[in-house]
Amino acid sequence: MAAPLGREAPLIDPFARRISYLRISVTDRCDFRCVYCMSEDMTFLPKREVLSLEELDRLCSAFVHLGVRKLRLTGGEPLVRRNIIWLFRQLGRHLKSGELDELTVTTNGSQLPKLAGDLYEAGVRRINVSLDTLDPHKFEAITRWGKLDKVMAGLDAAKEAGLKVKINAVALKGVNDDEVHRLVEWAGAEDFDLTFIEVMPMGDIGTEQRIDQYWPLSMVRGELSKRWTLEEIDHRTGGPARYWQVKETGQRLGFITPLTHNFCESCNRVRLTCTGTLYMCLGQDDAADLRSVLRASDDDAVLHEAIREAITRKPKGHDFVIDRRRGVTGASRHMSVTGG
Repeated sequence: MAAPLGREAPLIDPFARRISYLRISVTDRCDFRCVYCMSEDMTFLPKREVLSLEELDRLCSAFVHLGVRKLRLTGGEPLVRRNIIWLFRQLGRHLKSGELDELTVTTNGSQLPKLAGDLYEAGVRRINVSLDTLDPHKFEAITRWGKLDKVMAGLDAAKEAGLKVKINAVALKGVNDDEVHRLVEWAGAEDFDLTFIEVMPMGDIGTEQRIDQYWPLSMVRGELSKRWTLEEIDHRTGGPARYWQVKETGQRLGFITPLTHNFCESCNRVRLTCTGTLYMCLGQDDAADLRSVLRASDDDAVLHEAIREAITRKPKGHDFVIDRRRGVTGASRHMSVTGG
């Protein structure tokens, strides 16, 4: 591989937004089959199409060299990938050099009982855990294959390892709409921050099912305000969430609203799939094939040029729509393909 180049100019998109955050899907596979994310009978990618851990390291390192300050590994379920801790340790060198501010992960929590300590040792300090319900029966229904007690054990392991935990809960009408107060109370007691997310139109799971799932977060916040004192704060983690402080618990409460409040004006993110496809926007299908560039040459200058060209095509925003009159408009790929 070519020797590292000197520090280069940062990545700036056509709308003068600096790209400082890369989310990387390290696998399309998962040990759950969440109803808003995957079909139950998924067809996964052949191994030859998936980047090796060494290739993922090279690609991520190229982005760091071009000014990305935050890396988040996602999936599928990232922690089911074989030897994934090797990649965390490799990327952790950028934390030590000062080129990277944060290395983190979004996980369903199932692998944390055995990997939480390794993540901390690799340099991870904060993780997101996807958890939509505290009811074991609902949890099995939402995830199809998951077991709530295993995730709870994973959360305990994360706390014991010293990892700061943020819970991500997708708001699902008719599913967990009766649990939002309980989730806030539980997160406060566990010292977890909590973020609610609107269901996004990603992949074909059936138009009526997607519409039936959709619960606008403006309504969620209104419901929560009946019991909790929510004070808006200027906290930012680099992602799209807007945060409130729950006065009664002292914890932060975030809302990610791709439909009711488009957050694209300040977007600093791009997403890389496990096949080396770079999506400049979660909600658009335009993409750049970096795998071909990566495998065609060991010259990182060529890879950097391809990344810069892709950023010139980053759109102003997405076009997500979920509406009974206007139907469902979104991306054709499943969320697990791009990275949660």
